Amino acid sequence: MQKHPNLLIVVADGEHARFVRAAPDHALNTESAVDSASAHKRSSELGSDRPGAAFHSDSTAHHGVAPRQDPQALEKRKFAHLVAAMVNAEAAAGSFETLLLVAPAHALAELRETLSADAAGRVVGTLAKDLMKTPDHELQPHLKEWVFPVARAR
Repeated sequence: MQKHPNLLIVVADGEHARFVRAAPDHALNTESAVDSASAHKRSSELGSDRPGAAFHSDSTAHHGVAPRQDPQALEKRKFAHLVAAMVNAEAAAGSFETLLLVAPAHALAELRETLSADAAGRVVGTLAKDLMKTPDHELQPHLKEWVFPVARAR
């Protein structure tokens, strides 16, 4: 018996996400994963690293204009929206009853605000921590509030 029935755990950062579920023995297993094709690139690789220039009609001077948004931050935001869309689709299909979100604070905030009302209503917890590189078998101690320890046959 799980602490939360039919729990979907989303472990993410700005570039990667994986969907984790508990097996009957409570072992956590990655069900699927998604990676951003461009969020790991440097801002200069994603767009111009030189700001545009603005011309003032009352002078002959040109001034550099800072980009409105860092291209890398924009890619990470797009990725969070993609992950939220995947979670929203899973919620609409009824594939989970409860949801746990695990991500660094900036990615967690972006994920939370882009979830549908249905998916957001299923959130039983959040953990502002980067566990993306943590293997499945080492997740349980971090998530003990929401999942039981592994029950191994003797």
